[in-house]
Amino acid sequence: MHAADTVATTAALAWWIWPIALFIATFALGIVAVLSGVGGGVLFVPIVGSFFPFHLDFVRGTGLLLALAGALSAAPSLLASGLASLRLAMPFALVGSAASIAGALLGLALPAAVMQAALGATILAIATLMWRAQRSEFPEVSAPDRLAARLGLRGAFHDYASGREVAWQTHRTPAGLLLFAGIGLLAGMFGLGAGWANVPVLNLVLGAPLKLSVATSGVVLSVVDTSAAWIYLHSGAVLPLVTVPSILGVMLGAKVGARLLRVARGSTVRKVVIALLLVAGLRALLKGTGLWN
Repeated sequence: MHAADTVATTAALAWWIWPIALFIATFALGIVAVLSGVGGGVLFVPIVGSFFPFHLDFVRGTGLLLALAGALSAAPSLLASGLASLRLAMPFALVGSAASIAGALLGLALPAAVMQAALGATILAIATLMWRAQRSEFPEVSAPDRLAARLGLRGAFHDYASGREVAWQTHRTPAGLLLFAGIGLLAGMFGLGAGWANVPVLNLVLGAPLKLSVATSGVVLSVVDTSAAWIYLHSGAVLPLVTVPSILGVMLGAKVGARLLRVARGSTVRKVVIALLLVAGLRALLKGTGLWN
């Protein structure tokens, strides 16, 4: 009866209410995403998929396009400034891109309830990782591994904060390739983007400086999400009624968030993001298992 009542209530609402509500929600998400430094997709998919009456396939397709729009708008300037490294990004982006195609095909093939429960479990795991995550501004890499040396994963960038040139090199490349394959698979399956995981892997596993990792993450994201997004577009899993207000809301919210970034306390925002992910992840898990429809 409860599920039937929910469907009846949803059907009774005018269709235009949901795009307006979605715009308002994504506007707030855009602000929080900038203040916390996480991609919009990792917040958008669990929250909208759990609390809005849209099919999860449409939400995941829009989540990828959201993350892609932000990455494509930032990547050219980051590459031009030298903060992002195309040489560092491409090997891991190619692996993640191939895995994201497999993830998208798998996600579209599985039943919605299974995907909802898996999404909830994944979001709860991401919230836990964010809570325990640590970052190192300039990791120590004594020597590159053999694969990193052959790929030429080294270079230098100008750190405007300190006014000096920072040389960098990486190690543990095979582990990084394996992890980026897993990140791409999850990005394609759930439409989460990949920024939440790219930076820790580049920084803590490969040993790239933090600023380089953050900037290069956007380049990796633009390649990985493009591949997965095409699968959703080709399958008809991108609905303009969901996508248009979402992208507008997130982009406008991001502009406000960029202005608030100067005065906001990062630790407080981080706690808010983790709390949002916990609530949305638990809701998605319970919804997928049928315990809370």
